[in-house]
Amino acid sequence: MTQLPILTLTLNPALDMATEVHEIIPGHKLRCSEPLLDPGGGGLNVSRAIKVLGGDSLALVAIGGLTGDRLAGLIRAEGVTFLSILGPGETRQSLTVNEETTGQQFRFMLPGPVWGEAERARVFTLLRATARPGGLSVISGSQPPGVPVDFPAQLAASMPESRVVLDTSGSALTEAVRQPIPGLEVLRMDSEEGETLAGRPLHTREDTAAFAQSLVRAGVARMVIIARGADGNVLADQDNRIFAKAAKVRVKSTVGAGDSFVAAFVLALSRGQSHAEALSLGSAAASAAVTTDATQLCRPVDVMRLLPECVVSHV
Repeated sequence: MTQLPILTLTLNPALDMATEVHEIIPGHKLRCSEPLLDPGGGGLNVSRAIKVLGGDSLALVAIGGLTGDRLAGLIRAEGVTFLSILGPGETRQSLTVNEETTGQQFRFMLPGPVWGEAERARVFTLLRATARPGGLSVISGSQPPGVPVDFPAQLAASMPESRVVLDTSGSALTEAVRQPIPGLEVLRMDSEEGETLAGRPLHTREDTAAFAQSLVRAGVARMVIIARGADGNVLADQDNRIFAKAAKVRVKSTVGAGDSFVAAFVLALSRGQSHAEALSLGSAAASAAVTTDATQLCRPVDVMRLLPECVVSHV
């Protein structure tokens, strides 16, 4: 199936480790199960899920130190096409621990190395060389320490003819709303982030859709997507507000659900599918991802099985 080029950017990747303990008790040595290792980080996870779903992308990934070498080996093993950016210091690690007695999940995220001006300049140069006119470019995941709050805008400016999808959080998200990024194609956030930006609860789908559309009409992005967790996903553009239900599933791990959504949504757009079709596929991918263990992403067979449940309606 033909598709437009997709580029993903991961500047703060992680070597994801996932393990289990019987019970988490303070002050005790906790005997863990054999850890599962996965390459992690927002954009990288998006590229991994695109690969699993039968699409192609180019992942730009910042790599540093021995942990970075290990990460690169895991990316190669999955067959994801990537270019490494020389990052500062040592690539970070993250740890996900499931407690068997309660089923609770604990996630420990290390901050990653601090970026300076030289690293930022290398990224801008590489983006200008690799972003394709009319293609889709995904900026996803946490921003590395040391970059300015408007760094996503600087990244987008290095890809002026690309359709940029931004999935970020914290101060970077706040800045992207306060000072809109020119030409931004898609801005995605979760419900909690939406409520923080709105300064009020978004109790209903209608509340969420109205807020998302207000951001579009304020020039923040051509499309705004707000994830409502187990309820589903809202998308608004200038003229339409739609909602795709999440499938009813048993949740094992929420890690990777948002990245799986973005992967499926962007892949559908790259294949010329409608916003409604892309939103439905994204919701199915997110629903599928929460049924997998630890840091694993969606499985294609689950996505296709759950897709009929992810019905789209107008809000």
